[in-house]
Amino acid sequence: MNQPFVDYYEVLQLSQTANADTVERVYRLLAKRYHPDNKETGDVDKFTAVRQAFEVLSDPTLRAEYDVKYDDNRSMMWKIFDQTSAADARESDRRIFHGILSLLYVARRRQPEDGGLGIMHLEKMLGCPQQHLDFPLWYLRQRGLVQVLPTGQLGITVDGIDKLSERELELPADRLIAESSLVSQD
Repeated sequence: MNQPFVDYYEVLQLSQTANADTVERVYRLLAKRYHPDNKETGDVDKFTAVRQAFEVLSDPTLRAEYDVKYDDNRSMMWKIFDQTSAADARESDRRIFHGILSLLYVARRRQPEDGGLGIMHLEKMLGCPQQHLDFPLWYLRQRGLVQVLPTGQLGITVDGIDKLSERELELPADRLIAESSLVSQD
């Protein structure tokens, strides 16, 4: 039986680009917090998850193997829509608008000050080429829902978050990450 994919970067609350020193520093902090001997915040399950994540992400060979699986899993998990299912151009655009805003929302939630995604990342996660994103990105920027960050990445604006929360752009529940796959931050 296949075990569900575990996002070790999420477990350690790290970016995939975190270097080895950062991985170790964050691991030590979280291990101390969740160690079963810690009477205030000890949690055996969280400690075990943190330890497993560290064992993989601290070993360069295991991390490289994991990163391949990680990229494949994220790409499958974030397929917001199926391009062939759109009935017309407006419906297709609406789905792309929604997909872009949803992905940028998650990036902003993870890093409120500078969370964004590059165009290549959006292409991969949405499963559509850049030329299909050009118009929607232009539109979303013109409406002030998306902005170009100082890093050159795209980020959702406050107006974009508000627009995403409206019913017309609501993300279907079956497209969200399961709550159980996220580590709570007590």
